[in-house]
Amino acid sequence: MEDFDLGIFYWAGIVIACFSSFLILGKQKKKTVDFLLAFWFLIIGIHLVFFVLFRSGGYLKFPYLIGFEIPFPFMHGPMLYLYILSLTGRNTGKKMWILHWVPVLMIYMILLQFLMLPPQDRITVYQNKGKGYEVLSDVIKFLMILSGILYVGLSLLAVRKYKKEISDQYSNTEKINLNWSYYLITGIAFIWIAVIIRNDILIFSMVVLFILVAAYFGISRVGILDLPLAVDITGEKEADHNVAKYQKNSPGDNVIQAIYEKLVYKMKYEKLYKDPDLNLNHVAQLLDVHPNLLSQTINSLENKNFYDYINRQRIEEFKRIAMLPENQKYTILSLAFESGFNSKTSFNRNFKKYMNCSPREFLKSQNLTLEE
Repeated sequence: MEDFDLGIFYWAGIVIACFSSFLILGKQKKKTVDFLLAFWFLIIGIHLVFFVLFRSGGYLKFPYLIGFEIPFPFMHGPMLYLYILSLTGRNTGKKMWILHWVPVLMIYMILLQFLMLPPQDRITVYQNKGKGYEVLSDVIKFLMILSGILYVGLSLLAVRKYKKEISDQYSNTEKINLNWSYYLITGIAFIWIAVIIRNDILIFSMVVLFILVAAYFGISRVGILDLPLAVDITGEKEADHNVAKYQKNSPGDNVIQAIYEKLVYKMKYEKLYKDPDLNLNHVAQLLDVHPNLLSQTINSLENKNFYDYINRQRIEEFKRIAMLPENQKYTILSLAFESGFNSKTSFNRNFKKYMNCSPREFLKSQNLTLEE
């Protein structure tokens, strides 16, 4: 009964993986990230089919399939990484895609001698638990685990890099929720832990659970906003990296200082920070400078990224208007919104970061009492 239930469970995962893939492909406005996820779901579905067939002894009916399932674990790492890159707005070229699939092709080449064996010989090898191929099996298992760890690490680094870059370009990041990316990477990490433990039942049970969650979040991409960076990360920003990024001597100190003075003037008299959707690109347009040069100016003279610089301005504005007698009738949150914040969470987090106390504690120290 237990085996039957598990079999149903695995086949349900296969159906969901394949159905989700076709559902994503059926979306009207598809992007590269959608094609990647759809393709990945198909790979997972096929991998599950192999597992179910071999677990139930199906390889005896389809002996010519024996060996072709071995490289499949090497596909999930590249798919995760390429999906994360696409999800965070990086347009990787075809060469990069091919590069990440080279290990899979190499594994098939290494297995070529085994795959060329007659089906009956391959059955014998499987029934004898890989006898005659013990060293090759150990090497492939080691490379498999190495691949999993490597791509989970690369994916985490990609998300963290993206998080830093949006802080360099946006004054409010509340709408840019990267939880889906972290859930995805965490799920894959747990599966690789099961791989290290070498428990096939645990591995593929977790794969089915992963499919259930990934299908829901992946189709709707709940929790992440398709918000493009103000400057293309992989294009113009990298091209200008050696010219503008943190190179004070390249544009000249006088140029940096002039841009900074214009920025300070705009902040002081036009209070640009009151716009909750303010971003680096918009401010750069107002100052008639390149976004990278503006970013460099803020980093050089304020030692802050764009996010920290603007939110510090908002905190100072809140402190100023909270002390005005005519504003004592307003709530803390209404004054926070007036200062440019778009949520209570963002306001409280930034206030504690810069003031080392909560807004209420600060107001109490100033003998002020405002409602939440």
